[in-house]
Amino acid sequence: MSSSEQPSSQFPHRRYNPLRRQWVLVSPHRTQRPWQGEVDKSSGFSGVHYDPECYLCPGNKRAGGHITPRYESVFIFDNDYAALLPDSPEPPPDASPLLHSERERGVCRVVCFHPDHSLTIPRMTQEEVRVVVDAWADQYAELGSQSELRYVQIFENRGAMMGASNPHPHCQIWSTEHIPDEPAQELESLTAYQAEKKSCLLCDYLAVEHKEQTRIVCENEHFTVVVPWWAVWPFETLLLARRHMGSLAEFEDAEKTSLADILRQATTRYDNLFETSFPYTMGFHQSPTDGVAHPEWHFHAHYYPPLLRSATVRKFMVGFEMLGMPQRDITPESAAERLRSLSPVHFTQG
Repeated sequence: MSSSEQPSSQFPHRRYNPLRRQWVLVSPHRTQRPWQGEVDKSSGFSGVHYDPECYLCPGNKRAGGHITPRYESVFIFDNDYAALLPDSPEPPPDASPLLHSERERGVCRVVCFHPDHSLTIPRMTQEEVRVVVDAWADQYAELGSQSELRYVQIFENRGAMMGASNPHPHCQIWSTEHIPDEPAQELESLTAYQAEKKSCLLCDYLAVEHKEQTRIVCENEHFTVVVPWWAVWPFETLLLARRHMGSLAEFEDAEKTSLADILRQATTRYDNLFETSFPYTMGFHQSPTDGVAHPEWHFHAHYYPPLLRSATVRKFMVGFEMLGMPQRDITPESAAERLRSLSPVHFTQG
């Protein structure tokens, strides 16, 4: 019996996240508590292929009088409401060491996956998703080659409850002058582990998951998706490259096709879980583009979905989680089992 199957795992305990160097409180007995909190409406599927009010649909007007072209595949443009600007000036001198600020230059782009307003990654064909993967690789290379941009963050917010302002299938790319806090913390952890163990933290972790099998959701020749040992969100998953590589720039052609496949596998299971357009925040963590070699880095992606028990009940990060430490009720093993058992065929095609 592996450590993950011990009866003690059904009682409160905490698990260590070596990437973030933090603990997660696991309280599996709380799954029995009644829910009388806020209930969200399911996002569902609109079935609308073209929305005349959607600024991401082909031919429609965007902010500032820009017109979205009548694109037929992937469409990329600089965000009309960018959170970062390429020419931000230096801030004034600090009035105090406790009131410190720094300039942050950057470029923000939007990547529309498909002209069809109703489609999402799990409902696109593998060939269509592969085109998106190629676009991500090109954007990482282009933005990362600019000397003032030291990190390229590709991320997708899916669903209104995750803050997505538009349901059209798209993601964002924010490239920044400094490495953001989350990948910076992972960089420290990966670097320290390599220095101590002379190996890769995520390569070693993936070997453990392949040995235990209890938290694997799906996999193919080049990628594995697991509910990580330290997961915080109810059905959080971690997508890991099976080969040690740092970024999309190092992918071989077959690996790009495999990434398209595993993204569809994982998100199809999400939709099938509660038979809805499953909301989540997803992001790739890749090697920084700061001009320094990063042999410690291992390509991966995080999926953070908020749905807890159904398509209407969600998890909130409040109370103890904001003031103490992250906490979850469903064990990662049981979450993985539920996701793994679902059909790889999307429920709308069943």
